[in-house]
Amino acid sequence: MGEALKAGVAGFLVPAMASEVYKLSESERIKMVEVVLEGVQNKVPVIAGAGETDLTKSRRLLKSYSDLGCRNVLFQIPYENDDQFKAHFMQLCEIDADMIMLQDWSASGYGLPDELICEFFNNVPAFRCLKVETVPAGIKYSRILSLTDGRLNVSGGWAVTQMIEGLARGVHAFMPTGMHWIYTEIYRLWMEGKGEEATKLFQNILPVLAFSNQHLDISIHFFKRLLNRQGTYPTDMVREPILPFDNVHRQIADQLIERVIEIENDIKCRHVDVKRRD
Repeated sequence: MGEALKAGVAGFLVPAMASEVYKLSESERIKMVEVVLEGVQNKVPVIAGAGETDLTKSRRLLKSYSDLGCRNVLFQIPYENDDQFKAHFMQLCEIDADMIMLQDWSASGYGLPDELICEFFNNVPAFRCLKVETVPAGIKYSRILSLTDGRLNVSGGWAVTQMIEGLARGVHAFMPTGMHWIYTEIYRLWMEGKGEEATKLFQNILPVLAFSNQHLDISIHFFKRLLNRQGTYPTDMVREPILPFDNVHRQIADQLIERVIEIENDIKCRHVDVKRRD
């Protein structure tokens, strides 16, 4: 957390898919949120993820998060049809929260219907953030931003592989798993009008994204290995069941991890130089 805060992250979402959330017990999820809240000390917002297929478990998690003082929550609700999703969403909204983020996830297709998202936005005051993880995501970013006049905070998660496109479309935030120094630098450069520099830096990590984002399980293996190498995690252990990560994977991952560390160290050095000049 400390390193991410130094890098300039705007907040934390925990636990999420990269946290192997569906393999965690309820007590582990609650403890994870508690640890992050203590570490952040109100410096940036913390959003507690309540991803669960079981409505009763979701409500129990939300109550526990509220008891910890976490006022921002994410709903990840399985979609069967509009009526089922709406009923599930409205029951979860009974929790007292300052901000609700809704995860719009789909491995194929366009995810939640635009009309349903707009209905929630217009009728639920706390619903002010949408995490879009549809494939592809670009057109949906633009549609939702247009339909809500830019008032709904739209973020990209798994689709961070299209970060430059997302920035060009006006996406407010991105939620990658790691590489905080790199992503915050890309965002800063773009916002300063240095689009070419931002794009060049993004292109430097495309080999990392091409490898790690080929499958969620590969991404989990890779980023746990990266975070272990950076000293954030004590081990790179993952939870079963998960796709295997063999010697070829490890060799490629280690080469890419060296690339990430080299790029991030260069960014840190440049930041130190700027501070010295100031």
